[in-house]
Parts: sequence; C-alpha cells; structure tokens
Amino acid sequence: MPVSADQRRVLAMLSAAGPDGVAQPILSANGFDASMVAGLVNRGLATLMIEKVRESGKLSAVALAHV
Repeated sequence: MPVSADQRRVLAMLSAAGPDGVAQPILSANGFDASMVAGLVNRGLATLMIEKVRESGKLSAVALAHV
C-alpha cells in the first residue's frame, strides 16, 4: 500500500524528532490524527510508546510516536 503525502509528512516529523519521539497532542496540533498514526503503527512504519510523566505533582500517561 502506498504512503500518502500526509503520511510522509508525519513520518518525516517523527524521524526528525529522534529517539524522544513526538507526543500525540503535538501530532494532532500539526493536523495528524490518532487514526493516521495508528495506521502507520499497524503497517510497521512507526512505533508507539506510552510513557508516564509527572507534571504539577500528577502522574499522567503520554503516547509518544517514533519511527
């Protein structure tokens, strides 16, 4: 299955992010919805990790996408 222009853009963004990946809210702010990222993960073109972070004393889970 070919990769669309938007998928190439998100893959380029993930690649440029390096080992830290990109959080889903940042991807969404750039027009890349969760279903697009999930499709790339399902095709083996990207990976998704859940990381726990503490902010203002609260523990939250953040989804980070990587290539």
